[in-house]
Amino acid sequence: MRTKICGITSYDDAMSAIDSGADALGFVFYEASARYISPRDAAEIIKKLPPFIEKVALFVNSDAQIINSYCQEAGATLAQIHFEAPLRLYEQLFVPYIKVIRAKEPQDILQYANEYRLVDAYCETYGGSGKRLNLDWFDGVDCSKIILAGGLDPKNVSSLKKYGFYGVDVSSGVEISQGKKDYKKVKEFIRNAK
Repeated sequence: MRTKICGITSYDDAMSAIDSGADALGFVFYEASARYISPRDAAEIIKKLPPFIEKVALFVNSDAQIINSYCQEAGATLAQIHFEAPLRLYEQLFVPYIKVIRAKEPQDILQYANEYRLVDAYCETYGGSGKRLNLDWFDGVDCSKIILAGGLDPKNVSSLKKYGFYGVDVSSGVEISQGKKDYKKVKEFIRNAK
Protein backbone atom coordinates (compact mmCIF):
# COMPACT_ATOMS: atom_id res chain seq x y z
CA MET A 1 0.00 0.00 0.00
CA ARG A 2 1.15 3.51 -0.73
CA THR A 3 1.47 5.76 2.30
CA LYS A 4 0.69 9.41 2.93
CA ILE A 5 1.83 11.16 6.11
CA CYS A 6 -0.52 14.11 6.61
CA GLY A 7 -0.33 17.20 8.79
CA ILE A 8 3.31 17.99 7.97
CA THR A 9 4.37 21.25 9.65
CA SER A 10 8.19 21.08 9.56
CA TYR A 11 11.01 20.14 7.21
CA ASP A 12 12.35 17.61 9.73
CA ASP A 13 8.99 15.81 9.88
CA ALA A 14 8.79 15.84 6.07
CA MET A 15 12.26 14.35 5.65
CA SER A 16 11.78 11.72 8.34
CA ALA A 17 8.62 10.57 6.55
CA ILE A 18 10.41 10.48 3.18
CA ASP A 19 13.44 8.70 4.64
CA SER A 20 11.04 6.12 6.11
CA GLY A 21 9.53 5.49 2.66
CA ALA A 22 6.45 7.74 2.50
CA ASP A 23 4.98 8.17 -0.99
CA ALA A 24 3.15 11.41 -0.19
CA LEU A 25 3.10 14.23 2.34
CA GLY A 26 0.01 16.20 3.33
CA PHE A 27 -0.07 19.93 4.09
CA VAL A 28 -3.24 21.25 5.77
CA PHE A 29 -4.41 24.59 4.38
CA TYR A 30 -7.40 24.74 6.73
CA GLU A 31 -6.91 27.43 9.37
CA ALA A 32 -9.15 25.79 12.00
CA SER A 33 -6.85 22.75 12.13
CA ALA A 34 -4.13 22.33 14.76
CA ARG A 35 -1.99 21.10 11.84
CA TYR A 36 -2.54 24.22 9.71
CA ILE A 37 0.41 25.51 7.72
CA SER A 38 0.43 28.58 5.49
CA PRO A 39 1.15 28.11 1.77
CA ARG A 40 4.30 30.22 2.23
CA ASP A 41 5.61 28.02 5.06
CA ALA A 42 4.69 24.88 3.10
CA ALA A 43 6.63 26.26 0.11
CA GLU A 44 9.74 26.64 2.28
CA ILE A 45 9.54 22.93 3.10
CA ILE A 46 8.47 21.69 -0.35
CA LYS A 47 11.23 23.47 -2.28
CA LYS A 48 13.86 21.54 -0.28
CA LEU A 49 12.30 18.09 -0.78
CA PRO A 50 13.71 15.43 -3.09
CA PRO A 51 11.88 14.60 -6.36
CA PHE A 52 9.19 11.94 -6.89
CA ILE A 53 7.27 12.70 -3.67
CA GLU A 54 3.62 13.72 -3.98
CA LYS A 55 2.93 17.00 -2.16
CA VAL A 56 -0.75 17.07 -1.21
CA ALA A 57 -2.57 20.25 -0.17
CA LEU A 58 -5.68 19.68 1.94
CA PHE A 59 -8.59 22.12 1.57
CA VAL A 60 -11.88 22.61 3.43
CA ASN A 61 -14.62 24.93 2.13
CA SER A 62 -12.35 26.79 -0.29
CA ASP A 63 -13.14 28.06 -3.77
CA ALA A 64 -11.27 27.06 -6.91
CA GLN A 65 -9.31 30.32 -7.05
CA ILE A 66 -7.91 29.78 -3.54
CA ILE A 67 -7.11 26.12 -4.26
CA ASN A 68 -5.29 26.94 -7.50
CA SER A 69 -3.45 29.87 -5.93
CA TYR A 70 -2.34 28.07 -2.75
CA CYS A 71 -1.18 24.99 -4.67
CA GLN A 72 0.87 27.14 -7.02
CA GLU A 73 2.37 29.20 -4.19
CA ALA A 74 3.25 26.14 -2.09
CA GLY A 75 4.41 23.92 -4.95
CA ALA A 76 1.78 21.28 -4.12
CA THR A 77 1.25 18.60 -6.76
CA LEU A 78 -2.24 17.43 -5.71
CA ALA A 79 -5.26 19.07 -4.05
CA GLN A 80 -7.26 17.02 -1.54
CA ILE A 81 -10.83 18.31 -1.48
CA HIS A 82 -12.18 17.60 2.00
CA PHE A 83 -15.72 18.92 1.51
CA GLU A 84 -18.79 18.48 -0.69
CA ALA A 85 -17.74 20.59 -3.64
CA PRO A 86 -19.94 21.35 -6.66
CA LEU A 87 -18.90 19.91 -10.02
CA ARG A 88 -18.15 23.44 -11.20
CA LEU A 89 -15.32 23.75 -8.66
CA TYR A 90 -13.53 20.69 -10.04
CA GLU A 91 -13.89 22.03 -13.58
CA GLN A 92 -12.09 25.23 -12.52
CA LEU A 93 -9.08 23.54 -10.94
CA PHE A 94 -5.72 23.75 -12.71
CA VAL A 95 -4.16 21.15 -10.40
CA PRO A 96 -4.81 17.41 -10.13
CA TYR A 97 -7.16 16.65 -7.25
CA ILE A 98 -8.59 13.85 -5.16
CA LYS A 99 -12.05 13.82 -3.62
CA VAL A 100 -12.61 12.86 0.00
CA ILE A 101 -15.62 10.80 1.05
CA ARG A 102 -16.56 11.38 4.68
CA ALA A 103 -18.44 8.11 5.12
CA LYS A 104 -21.41 7.84 7.49
CA GLU A 105 -22.78 4.53 6.20
CA PRO A 106 -21.61 1.60 4.05
CA GLN A 107 -23.00 2.84 0.73
CA ASP A 108 -21.01 6.09 1.06
CA ILE A 109 -17.75 4.29 0.25
CA LEU A 110 -19.12 3.40 -3.20
CA GLN A 111 -19.29 7.05 -4.29
CA TYR A 112 -16.95 7.96 -7.16
CA ALA A 113 -16.20 4.23 -7.59
CA ASN A 114 -14.41 4.83 -10.92
CA GLU A 115 -12.07 7.45 -9.44
CA TYR A 116 -9.20 7.31 -6.98
CA ARG A 117 -10.64 8.72 -3.76
CA LEU A 118 -9.83 9.08 -0.10
CA VAL A 119 -12.32 7.55 2.35
CA ASP A 120 -12.42 8.84 5.92
CA ALA A 121 -14.82 8.40 8.81
CA TYR A 122 -17.43 11.15 9.04
CA CYS A 123 -17.15 13.56 11.94
CA GLU A 124 -18.54 17.05 12.52
CA THR A 125 -15.10 18.62 12.30
CA TYR A 126 -12.81 18.12 9.32
CA GLY A 127 -9.83 15.77 9.28
CA GLY A 128 -7.57 14.31 11.92
CA SER A 129 -10.33 13.02 14.19
CA GLY A 130 -8.67 9.64 14.67
CA LYS A 131 -12.05 7.98 14.16
CA ARG A 132 -11.94 4.60 12.41
CA LEU A 133 -14.35 3.23 9.82
CA ASN A 134 -16.00 -0.16 10.19
CA LEU A 135 -13.78 -2.40 8.05
CA ASP A 136 -16.71 -4.78 7.41
CA TRP A 137 -17.99 -2.12 5.00
CA PHE A 138 -15.11 -2.99 2.65
CA ASP A 139 -15.77 -6.74 2.49
CA GLY A 140 -16.38 -7.65 -1.17
CA VAL A 141 -15.67 -4.07 -2.36
CA ASP A 142 -13.01 -3.27 -4.97
CA CYS A 143 -10.67 -1.14 -2.85
CA SER A 144 -7.96 -0.72 -5.49
CA LYS A 145 -8.80 2.99 -5.96
CA ILE A 146 -9.41 3.76 -2.27
CA ILE A 147 -6.99 5.51 0.05
CA LEU A 148 -8.17 4.77 3.59
CA ALA A 149 -7.86 7.35 6.39
CA GLY A 150 -9.13 7.64 9.92
CA GLY A 151 -7.99 5.96 13.12
CA LEU A 152 -4.93 4.33 11.57
CA ASP A 153 -1.71 3.74 13.48
CA PRO A 154 1.38 1.52 13.31
CA LYS A 155 -0.37 -1.29 15.22
CA ASN A 156 -3.49 -1.65 13.04
CA VAL A 157 -2.32 -0.71 9.54
CA SER A 158 -1.01 -4.17 8.60
CA SER A 159 -4.51 -5.62 9.15
CA LEU A 160 -5.67 -3.67 6.06
CA LYS A 161 -3.52 -5.54 3.53
CA LYS A 162 -6.17 -8.14 2.73
CA TYR A 163 -8.53 -5.45 1.38
CA GLY A 164 -6.19 -4.29 -1.39
CA PHE A 165 -6.43 -0.55 -0.68
CA TYR A 166 -4.46 1.66 -3.04
CA GLY A 167 -3.06 3.48 -0.05
CA VAL A 168 -3.39 4.69 3.52
CA ASP A 169 -3.32 8.17 5.01
CA VAL A 170 -2.31 8.89 8.61
CA SER A 171 -1.90 11.99 10.73
CA SER A 172 -2.76 11.77 14.44
CA GLY A 173 -1.79 8.07 14.62
CA VAL A 174 1.90 8.91 14.19
CA GLU A 175 2.16 12.06 16.32
CA ILE A 176 3.78 13.02 19.61
CA SER A 177 1.45 16.04 19.74
CA GLN A 178 -0.83 17.74 17.21
CA GLY A 179 1.29 18.75 14.24
CA LYS A 180 4.49 17.08 15.52
CA LYS A 181 5.37 13.64 14.21
CA ASP A 182 6.90 10.78 16.18
CA TYR A 183 9.71 9.51 13.93
CA LYS A 184 9.59 5.97 15.33
CA LYS A 185 5.83 5.72 14.77
CA VAL A 186 6.15 7.12 11.23
CA LYS A 187 8.81 4.54 10.37
CA GLU A 188 6.84 1.68 11.95
CA PHE A 189 3.60 2.76 10.24
CA ILE A 190 5.20 2.82 6.79
CA ARG A 191 7.04 -0.46 7.32
CA ASN A 192 3.83 -2.19 8.46
CA ALA A 193 1.80 -0.70 5.58
CA LYS A 194 4.29 -1.86 2.95
